[in-house]
Amino acid sequence: MKRLLDTLFVVALSPLWLPVFVLTALAVLVCLGSPVFYRDERAGLRGRPFTLVKFRTMKTGAGTDLERMTRFGSFLRRTSLDEVPELFNVILGDMALVGPRPLPTRYLPRYSALQMRRHEVRPGITGWAQVNGRNALDWDEKFRLDVEYVERRSFLFDIKILLMTVWTVLSARGVSHGAEATMTEFKGAYAS
Repeated sequence: MKRLLDTLFVVALSPLWLPVFVLTALAVLVCLGSPVFYRDERAGLRGRPFTLVKFRTMKTGAGTDLERMTRFGSFLRRTSLDEVPELFNVILGDMALVGPRPLPTRYLPRYSALQMRRHEVRPGITGWAQVNGRNALDWDEKFRLDVEYVERRSFLFDIKILLMTVWTVLSARGVSHGAEATMTEFKGAYAS
């Protein structure tokens, strides 16, 4: 039922987000050049891999994420406009509107059994961890909130998270983690 509601919601609102998608794609092309999109293999429902698509926010080439991050890219991340292409992932069934954020498939062997529970649901564009600190959280807290979402999930809880997301995006809080452009690498459940 959630999958159907998510798809209907995204399709119904397409007259609002499709123009934003087109304008942002053109802006990325002008400011950063080609490619416009960033693609990465992420772990979805039950850990199955899928291709996540976002707008590119960094210059290509060598260097750290912070060195490659552009002012325009920072704006896209701060406003979450880089996430708009993920609405197509929702339509395809790879993602939900609400759920734990999809992480790289290379993290799968690093999870504890408890952390692995985040894959009992489809990953989301927004989630309980995102509205409670986003990338400012450490990994333990992020995973704790992901599992809490899995245990508490309901239609009303999703509505609450969607409403909280509006404030989180407008306030631009938690976009980065310390000196990192986004989040540090997850080394594993038992890494020190």
